[in-house]
Amino acid sequence: MTERTPSTTDACAATATGAPAGEGSGDEANAVVRPDDRTSSFHSSRRSLYHDRICEVYRQLVLPGSRVLDVGCGNGDLLASLDPVRGVGVDIDPDVVAVATAKHPDHEFRCGDAHDALPEGPWDVVILSHAVGDFRDIQGVLRRVREVCDPETRVIVNTCSRLWTVPLRIAEGIGLGRPQLGRAWISPQDLRNLLEIEGFEPFRQRNEVLCPIRIPLVARALNRFVAKLWPISIFDLSHFEIARPAPHRAAADASRAPKASQPSVSVVIPVRNEKGHLAEIFERLPELGREREFIFVEGHSTDGTWEELNEIAGASGRDDVVLLRQPGKGKGDAVRHAFAAARHEVLMILDGDLSVPPESLDRFLEVIASGRGDFVNGVRLVYPMEREAMRFANLIFNNLFAVLFTWVLEQPVKDTLCGTKVLRRTDYERLAANRSFFGDFDPFGDFDLLFGAARMNLRIVDLPVRYAARSYGTTNIQRWRHGLLLWRMLWIACRRLKFR
Repeated sequence: MTERTPSTTDACAATATGAPAGEGSGDEANAVVRPDDRTSSFHSSRRSLYHDRICEVYRQLVLPGSRVLDVGCGNGDLLASLDPVRGVGVDIDPDVVAVATAKHPDHEFRCGDAHDALPEGPWDVVILSHAVGDFRDIQGVLRRVREVCDPETRVIVNTCSRLWTVPLRIAEGIGLGRPQLGRAWISPQDLRNLLEIEGFEPFRQRNEVLCPIRIPLVARALNRFVAKLWPISIFDLSHFEIARPAPHRAAADASRAPKASQPSVSVVIPVRNEKGHLAEIFERLPELGREREFIFVEGHSTDGTWEELNEIAGASGRDDVVLLRQPGKGKGDAVRHAFAAARHEVLMILDGDLSVPPESLDRFLEVIASGRGDFVNGVRLVYPMEREAMRFANLIFNNLFAVLFTWVLEQPVKDTLCGTKVLRRTDYERLAANRSFFGDFDPFGDFDLLFGAARMNLRIVDLPVRYAARSYGTTNIQRWRHGLLLWRMLWIACRRLKFR
């Protein structure tokens, strides 16, 4: 990294601590600390509200136990707060690196210039907190970051909003901030552009921190709740970009690539009171992937589904069909039970009512295999649907929930309740290992996966599908009771993902 100049964030730290930036009182406890603690001039146990809030946000975005590289690590407080299984910080200032090493001996800190080289990974997350404005060549550093990423790495960058230029200048004028000397102001669009040029795909954005000053009760309410509301969020101080290495566009189309080069696939098909659909499902099971298995999970039916399922499976002579009975109740329990038994690389869900054609699964596989998405979500609300496929009230509320959940998850999600969802087994295993973050809250199974994918910063891709009316039986969805559950799901997402 280049030699640092006093930055815009200094004024916020100084204002939050109530001390003039750059002036020491002789009492270390009263020294000003930059929000990212990057300068070597001040080291203190007293941290600013802004710094604490930035740490909270990063803890939401980075799973505990990750391998984390912090470029421009300062005194290491941010890195240490993330509880990484391996944490390495890099900074050009040897004094800062010495302080970081002394404060956090469980992590590794290196003195070096990010323009030249960065430590080799593998890294789950690379963070650049308030660092890009100090680089003499932002694009060059992003190129170095790209060199140490693998396809699963997530890069998180946060910068200060230029809208705060005047407030920070005022803070300087009254002695509450350090002079801003030559720091690069980079807009969110500029940052996204540079990320894309250097081979990254930005896919999630958020703004944070409306009040960097410690005002009891008020600051917490403003930063946790009000700062998330549009259009107020436009005026937040810090902007976050989350990106992943862009997939190679030359990646093979999974639907046309040789079977030997395709990933193996486990398709989970929950069936409860679907006896009349079973014969057609078996006729339409597609040839997917290098290897495949179709896991039927029966949910304590009352119409003879289990008996019919065993009869048809036996008569088919197929060796790629697995029959299970779920131990509990609800589709969510069925999906979790089947995913635990699945053996292959890609996990898919196909509803047993044939409302989504099984033949469309090859398109979901294509998105996953090509790397264009980490989590593929079926969308029923694009193509015209059959007259009896969805009630009008359901259609209206599905569109409403799409808008609300897109805002909460910070990625476009047009249809939360389409049963067809696809992700890699390795991602699901990480999701399941961190399920306690949300708890056992979802009888549907859709939100457990969607929320987990958002929490893990998986790239969610919507894939339109044709939606047909069921030809046998009645839906297992209870409009009013399950509608209330949807509002509960939304509240859980707000509480656990948005308003934290």
